Amino acid sequence: MNTRIHKSLKLLLKIAITAAALYIVFRNIDVREVLLLFGKSNPWWLLLALLAFTLSQLLSSFRLNQFLKSVDINISEKTNFKLYLLGMFYNLFLPGGIGGDGYKIYLLNKTYNVKIGRLFWALIMDRLSGLVALLGIAAVLVYFVEVPDYVDYFIWLLIPLSALAFYLVIYYFLKHFVKIVSRIIGYSYIIQLLQVLSAFCILLAFGTGENYITYLFLFLVSSIVSSIPITVGGVGSREITFLYGAQFLQMNVNEAVGLSFMFYLITVVVSLSGLPWVVNVKNILKNF
Repeated sequence: MNTRIHKSLKLLLKIAITAAALYIVFRNIDVREVLLLFGKSNPWWLLLALLAFTLSQLLSSFRLNQFLKSVDINISEKTNFKLYLLGMFYNLFLPGGIGGDGYKIYLLNKTYNVKIGRLFWALIMDRLSGLVALLGIAAVLVYFVEVPDYVDYFIWLLIPLSALAFYLVIYYFLKHFVKIVSRIIGYSYIIQLLQVLSAFCILLAFGTGENYITYLFLFLVSSIVSSIPITVGGVGSREITFLYGAQFLQMNVNEAVGLSFMFYLITVVVSLSGLPWVVNVKNILKNF
């Protein structure tokens, strides 16, 4: 009962934070202008943005499979991608329950009888490798953005510290992942660059004529913030980061928040492709 109450309170807190964040965002933007921005968007650039994001998720599933193979779980890339889409759907649409990662751990543990701890760390390190790449790309872009010196120093300091921490955790505590570290980091950089490309295509669809680098830098910062599980499905945290970031960097707030909402819509479209496997999870299990 205590666990159920704890989960309910946690969900209510997430809903409250999400609602508060969205309230602040909508109070500080011109909703009509954002909708006009969507209406005049070039559909071909949006299609390319969708394709770039979809490819990033396909590579993300490949990266996760490297971790799974390291804990003696051998499934085909096709089956793993279905499982990955299933997790995306749960993460986005059912964040109050077990969540996509938790459900994947449950299915894999049930099928392969691999210890939950090993599965847990496989998924955690998969996500952390993406964070390391995000920091690395953000550090390159911040060189072209007019920000206070302390922001430069902070981001540049995070690169070696995050990479070192990632490697040391694997080397000392998760040695079964050591052989795949370089491959994982390579995957992570390509994945994040594809998502940056997706955001860039959205800006081109909007007809944004300048400050591309600044928008993309903000996109990376918002991606880092949205990875913190404090809102429902990441909704609100990315948008409020864009809002305050755009104000801080003296950018067009409506375009910045519009980029955030459009990227979220693309995420929703791709996540919906996991719905067939939610209702047909037995078919995935058969392929394990």
